Amino acid sequence: MKKSIFLLSMSLALIACDNDPKEPVIEEVTMINLPIDPHSNSKPNIARVKHLDWNADINFETKTLNATASWQIECANGAKEIVFDTRDLTINSVTVNEGEASTYSLSEPSSFMGAALTIQIPEGCKKVNISYTTSPEAGALLWVEGEKPFLFTQSQAILARTWLPCQDSPGIRFTYNANVKVPSGLLALMSAENPQSTVESGEYSFKMEQAIPSYLMALAVGDIVFKPLGERCGIYATPALIDAAANEFMETEQMLIAAEALYGPYAWGRYDLLILPPAFPFGGMENPRITFATPTIIAGDRSLTALVAHEMAHSWSGNLVTNATWDDFWLNEGFTVYFENRIMESVYGSEISEMLVTLSYQGLVEEVKEIHAEHPEDTHLKLKLQGRDPDHGMTAIAYDKGYFFLRLIEETVGRERWDLFLNKYFSEHAFGIMDTERFLEYLHKNLITPEESASLNIDAWVYNPGIPANCPVVKSERIEKVDLQVQDFIAGKIHAKHGLEYGNWLYQERYRFLSNLPAKIGYDNMKQLDGIFEITSTQNNEVLFAWLELCIKTGYEPAYDRLRSFLVSVGRRKFLTPLYKALIDKGEMELAKSIYEEARPNYHAVAKGTMDELLGYE
Repeated sequence: MKKSIFLLSMSLALIACDNDPKEPVIEEVTMINLPIDPHSNSKPNIARVKHLDWNADINFETKTLNATASWQIECANGAKEIVFDTRDLTINSVTVNEGEASTYSLSEPSSFMGAALTIQIPEGCKKVNISYTTSPEAGALLWVEGEKPFLFTQSQAILARTWLPCQDSPGIRFTYNANVKVPSGLLALMSAENPQSTVESGEYSFKMEQAIPSYLMALAVGDIVFKPLGERCGIYATPALIDAAANEFMETEQMLIAAEALYGPYAWGRYDLLILPPAFPFGGMENPRITFATPTIIAGDRSLTALVAHEMAHSWSGNLVTNATWDDFWLNEGFTVYFENRIMESVYGSEISEMLVTLSYQGLVEEVKEIHAEHPEDTHLKLKLQGRDPDHGMTAIAYDKGYFFLRLIEETVGRERWDLFLNKYFSEHAFGIMDTERFLEYLHKNLITPEESASLNIDAWVYNPGIPANCPVVKSERIEKVDLQVQDFIAGKIHAKHGLEYGNWLYQERYRFLSNLPAKIGYDNMKQLDGIFEITSTQNNEVLFAWLELCIKTGYEPAYDRLRSFLVSVGRRKFLTPLYKALIDKGEMELAKSIYEEARPNYHAVAKGTMDELLGYE
């Protein structure tokens, strides 16, 4: 049974004026008693936020935001304080209601949790107003220097508190309005209703009427232009990238239609994409109404659009129904990978989608092997992240083990029953939160029989380590043919010039081939592959990543210039971590540190944190 979710109804009397003959108005306030989130200092069952009015001045010279956050709040009876999460914020002033003075205190900060901002509130308090300034080193913000400056945020998992005093937990949702002042000639965008062209004054207003958690707060400012991709979809990018980006993602609206056909109406109005500078630490971030995406998915042939399908799927799994805490992260990502695969199957066919799933399984096996040796509990779907940065839980486990668990359910009950269940699940829990135990309870009540439950062996998936024995078997004939070519190439039965079909393959096949070649193939084979297929100069960054990792393992130094330029210019952590690890394993620590010294100023704090630890950077 789920112990921490229940409804608490409170009647708050609004005092009427003495000369008002009407009876006092009674406002019914319903508060959901939220589960305790170990990664937030807030106490939302005493007092919590409902709506934000945010006013900010973006200063590129000082690399700071000067802002005021006015929060509408709701409180339990007798509440005397409200607690916000902050990290590296300078609090300039705090008032309550319409400017009444208030006292506040900041706790001693901890490394990743930051400092608790506790504000004393009077009985019946409806609003708190916090004037503050961010640090130039704010973890969520990356100030990209260039001919025209660029700023973007990355708030997941608990970095929103570095640019906004908030109750920084995925279980706490709020609506917001914002007014943002930026230098003239630049466009500002947020996870809200967005402009499609610049205004000379540099003053922009935003509105988000659907309630979101703090990790989905997003801001970007830069020399950005817009192109439509359909009635509800469009693309933002720098002028130099906009045409290539629009061509790459012209099928976005088709994906959205396919998604709605699967799991119900899209709830967020528009679905737009913003192509960020290459320093962005992730492939994409599912900020509502506008996905932030890395330019590394622009390959020129629309081969990497699965990432768009993934971020779009988050509009249902994650944004619409959100993990209650970061221990339940798989409920966001496992569902999203499953939904992504269904979109890809619908738009591009099962041959493509099954190749992608095969690559996911390969990545899952490698991740489990790496994690299991030191932290087997981190290969559970239900995580235990208390006392650790929740960023440590953002591994392939949540994504791919989660996916295969859901695929197992589909295969067990049949796709028709499963799809009906998912439609009901998203509809009934829209704009709400979900934790693992409540989901399993809902699953048993609304879908699976006791016999099916026993067959699924749910505990092995959710609460035990590794990949369970009943993991679905993925079959891709195209990948199987690639695997045969890998074996024959290693054995010397075929050569790059004769018999190898690399030139006719799709990117998924090329990635599979390169990522499965061992270091023992040697320098001569690497030189021959590169000479014939020009792999070092490929524009597909997934293929390039697999190739560069192989180049490090084999010591193929002709590719090292491209390796350095790639690591210096690209901040996507998915690529950085394995490449730096490969250099370390090869005994090239000095080279790794040399590259990192040059690259580090270009990386977002999310990537810096991982690389600093990996390379012992101080």
